[in-house]
Amino acid sequence: WLILFGFIGYYLASYFDFLGLIYIKASLERLILFIYPTLVLLISFVFLRKKITSKQVIGVVVTYLGVFIIFVSELSISDDSSVIWGSILIFLSALTYASYLVGSGWLIPKFGATAFTSYAMIVSCMAVILHYSLQRPEGLLNFQPEVYWIGLAMAVFATVIPSYLVSFAIKILGASDFSIFGSLGPISTIGLAYLFLSETLTWTQFLGAGVIIGGIVLAEKKKTGLKK
Repeated sequence: WLILFGFIGYYLASYFDFLGLIYIKASLERLILFIYPTLVLLISFVFLRKKITSKQVIGVVVTYLGVFIIFVSELSISDDSSVIWGSILIFLSALTYASYLVGSGWLIPKFGATAFTSYAMIVSCMAVILHYSLQRPEGLLNFQPEVYWIGLAMAVFATVIPSYLVSFAIKILGASDFSIFGSLGPISTIGLAYLFLSETLTWTQFLGAGVIIGGIVLAEKKKTGLKK
């Protein structure tokens, strides 16, 4: 089970995410990806028979309404097929990551949060190396130096460190407070994409972002409050 969820959570979810970014903007990607808390609720309901409150159902509906608002806005300014295909890939990324979170809830008590995260990353690294060796048998030594520096920075500062920080933040703050701070993720991505990638932002996108975050906070409020 550790191998399966390590493969799903840190390899497959990331792979779908990177594929989706070929077709859509980073700001739209982050907003679609951020629906994973609602997917956790739905997966837990279907496979673990966990109850969903009426407030959580309303939160899920509001969240997907926000995604729909942004999706329609993006269709109006971009190529339809690219946006649709990219959005499907990002949704698959959110779905696989949500599946990993549901599975990790069962495995973390057996391993501990730090050990589980470390083992899952090792499994992911092995999957990435195997994938690359099959796709590019010519090897890893024929890129420009910038590729290696950027790859190292992404691995350390955008993957490893955040993964451990999330584990420790939940331990210190509790799940409820952490979920509120986590709502800043899509907003910060929109701002960074605007500053560094020159992505176009519209008021509709900001409206959709607010609706998504509001829906997630509503859906998570009762569940995380009980945990705390």
